Amino acid sequence: MCPDEYVRKAEEYFTAGYNCCQAVAAAFSDVAGLPEETLLRLSCPFGGGFARLRYVCGAVSGMGLIAGLVYGDGTPDCKKQMYPKIRELSDAFEARFGSIVCSELLRGMGSHNDPPVPDERTPQYYHRRSCLDCVKAAAEILAKDLEANEHI
Repeated sequence: MCPDEYVRKAEEYFTAGYNCCQAVAAAFSDVAGLPEETLLRLSCPFGGGFARLRYVCGAVSGMGLIAGLVYGDGTPDCKKQMYPKIRELSDAFEARFGSIVCSELLRGMGSHNDPPVPDERTPQYYHRRSCLDCVKAAAEILAKDLEANEHI
């Protein structure tokens, strides 16, 4: 698939109700070599900046999960390769949005004190939040990186 197709898939997952991390991670199931259901289950806790605690954006976490599966080798030393790669991806995201922190991306609409109950997905939800833009950008950044490194 081309990068645009991964972005489209991530958007479809998000608008179907999956959280930001799930949307990014599941879009790359073919590259990760795992079934979509496994990625959806694995990434579920990371939405809303980790269970709506509003820390690292779930879309950024989704990039990290997939990058770990693609670039990581499972050894204790893989951190030496992974940390710079994750910083590169995160920096690209931050350059677009000014932050990788969910509460900052929501611009005061959420905090770590939010109840652990997802908001209903209404037209207003999509209008007032940058979440869909973040999901699409994270998928695009990751897809272009994977393409440049001949993984897609």
